[in-house]
Amino acid sequence: MKIDMKSPLTYVTAWLAATGLALGLAVASPSESSVMGRLPEMMSHALAHKPLSLSTDLPSDRTLALITFERSQRALADSWIHGLNLNNDSTIAWMRMPVLNDPGTASGRSAVETRLLQRYASPGDRARLVPVFADRADFVRSAGLKGTDQFYAVVVNRDGDVLARVEGQFDANKAEILRETLKSQNL
Repeated sequence: MKIDMKSPLTYVTAWLAATGLALGLAVASPSESSVMGRLPEMMSHALAHKPLSLSTDLPSDRTLALITFERSQRALADSWIHGLNLNNDSTIAWMRMPVLNDPGTASGRSAVETRLLQRYASPGDRARLVPVFADRADFVRSAGLKGTDQFYAVVVNRDGDVLARVEGQFDANKAEILRETLKSQNL
């Protein structure tokens, strides 16, 4: 009776080949590590009524989106607008993005937009305001956010990928993270 035993070198060689193949595939495949989420595929429009696809029609290669879910979070968005001097800095493309539960009818959405038009009266404010009528839980999940109980400032690319995210009140250190991502062209 002859037992055919392969040498340990055969097993080591097979293991090294499999490991090398796995590493090669990991390096060759596109890296998703820099993407934290993605804005959902949906149409919205600025209150100036220009149609906008959240995943393809963003105003710049890198856009800062100030995302709110509740009225109480407006002050946090305002802290970022003032802290980054967004109204006077034309180098940063940005938008205010309230995520609203969809009332389900055109008249319901129109009523919400009327209230927003009253709140944001200037043409500049309206041009940067992009209300999103969506299921908030789906939006949060898709964008890679933690929940609706917090304000988020995110940097997104033209594909709608979330490249950087901070939450809460304006902070200079958090702002630097966003600025670096806004400037970066390698992501």
